[in-house]
Amino acid sequence: MHTTETSDFVTASHAPLTTTSSAPLSAQAGDDAVFKPGALTAAAAAAAVLAACGGGADSGGDTPNTVPQSAKPASDAEAARFLGQAGFAASDSDITKLKADGFTAWLDQQFSVPRTTSHYDWLVAKGYGAESYKYSLAGMDSTLWRKLIGSPDQLRQRVTLALSEIFVVSMNGIPVAWPQFATAAYVDMLEARCFGSFRDLLEGVTLSPAMGVYLAMRGNRKEDPKTGRQPDENYAREVMQLFTIGLSQLNPDGTPKTANGKTIDTYTLDQITALARVFTGWDFATTDANGLDYSYMNRPMVHTASRFSTGAKKVLDVTIPDTADGPTAMKMALDTLVAHPNVGPFIGRQLIQRLVASNPSPEYVQRVAAVFDNNGKGERGDMRAVIRAILLDNEARTATTSPSGGKLREPIQRMVQWARTVGFTSPGDLWAIGDCSNPSSRLGQSPLRSGSVFNFFRPGYVPPNSQLGTNNVTAPEFQLCNESTVAGYLNFMQSLVNGGIGDMKPDYTADLALAADAASLVKRQATLLGGVSDATLTTITTAVGTIAATNDAGKLNRVKAGWLLLLASPDYQIQK
Repeated sequence: MHTTETSDFVTASHAPLTTTSSAPLSAQAGDDAVFKPGALTAAAAAAAVLAACGGGADSGGDTPNTVPQSAKPASDAEAARFLGQAGFAASDSDITKLKADGFTAWLDQQFSVPRTTSHYDWLVAKGYGAESYKYSLAGMDSTLWRKLIGSPDQLRQRVTLALSEIFVVSMNGIPVAWPQFATAAYVDMLEARCFGSFRDLLEGVTLSPAMGVYLAMRGNRKEDPKTGRQPDENYAREVMQLFTIGLSQLNPDGTPKTANGKTIDTYTLDQITALARVFTGWDFATTDANGLDYSYMNRPMVHTASRFSTGAKKVLDVTIPDTADGPTAMKMALDTLVAHPNVGPFIGRQLIQRLVASNPSPEYVQRVAAVFDNNGKGERGDMRAVIRAILLDNEARTATTSPSGGKLREPIQRMVQWARTVGFTSPGDLWAIGDCSNPSSRLGQSPLRSGSVFNFFRPGYVPPNSQLGTNNVTAPEFQLCNESTVAGYLNFMQSLVNGGIGDMKPDYTADLALAADAASLVKRQATLLGGVSDATLTTITTAVGTIAATNDAGKLNRVKAGWLLLLASPDYQIQK
């Protein structure tokens, strides 16, 4: 797969949203009525979500410190908000424990939670190593949903998802034997290294068989003057542009440096060509890539000296001597890139975007970048320290009222949050949710199925034809938001709320216990999702209350109506 050099700040063209007529969403008064969405049309919902983020600068305040180590959430809503950033969802027990133990203790516990069965091992156990699956992605979606929805290490899963959207590999772009095992091993690698050092993480990405195929480093060979062959530049470009330093030189707060009113490039085309020579000679750790032994997909790539470019090489302005072999040259190149001052603000800002806020203040970015540069012990790129800094920063722990604050929850996050909240499990260990990429009938997004190395959305995306665009507010997730995806999301969530999927069914026991009291029911549901405004809470409570709850069917309809209306509301979708 080859990519084209483009700026992170190029915006996609989207047709403006228009409202359309549809049947009103009404809660039927009868006990046996089936709840159907209609209080919001798909177009109106999309427009409302867009309007919910108005614009304007959000400074985040001047306080450079994080919350005290002993700090605890003062309310259920505050606890749920933290759990929605640091993980995916909040159960009643999660909230109680967090309020008792505090933020720091919760993070300590999550950092030490053992990993559950790896994606690779799960595929093996389920028989996906049979010859009939040699060129198949069967089982991959299932194991991804298994972990996102069912694994207890919420923080690890949330960070792994975030990293998969920065160091992008798409299973759709691995046209080799055993693509499911390549993808599984890649996600396992991200999961294993996400709490370690950034340098080790980058090396794991670089030598991953999946990345080797996806960005054409696998099989990359030295130049041949006779044929005119040159080393493939794809990985050399993207390891700089997307994985480490970005296109423009940055200040410590993530804002671009300028000279004569123009941004300053971090590298040149010649430097891409020079770096490409470093990434030659790597291939799968097997001599039989088309055989029935797929285990090489679970091993880092290995180096073949005869395919490695000879002579001196350069990475940026650092010379790699001609005496350096392939592994040494790669080590020097990665060391040089990780040491670049751009990495802290460039990667730190994207992690903030994935966990907390789409448009973080420069002060917030600078505080996180400072921790990336030095964790307090002289160590650079300590991922645990960076994650702590992001989640415990005052800007993260203070709910914002600014129209440019917070973030639009991406579709995967919304679905996983609801699924975890209602105890969605797969008794048969099937997790058969499948590919959710279809924008008109599903989420318009599915893990590890990005359309390109540039992810589902760009970190610098500013929605055109909107208040966000007018105020130059970055809002990456809005690149997926349009009338079609809003309708597809609502239709898909309605089907899940109503009856689940496959052997996965929602557990509404706790909701049904409150269903006779619409206000208590909706308040609990809203709190677990992270809270909504009083006005939205009142509107949804009123709608749910019109459903008679004199028998079990009516109570169940109230429960379903509450969940669906909350999931549809812009107040919920914009995570403040």
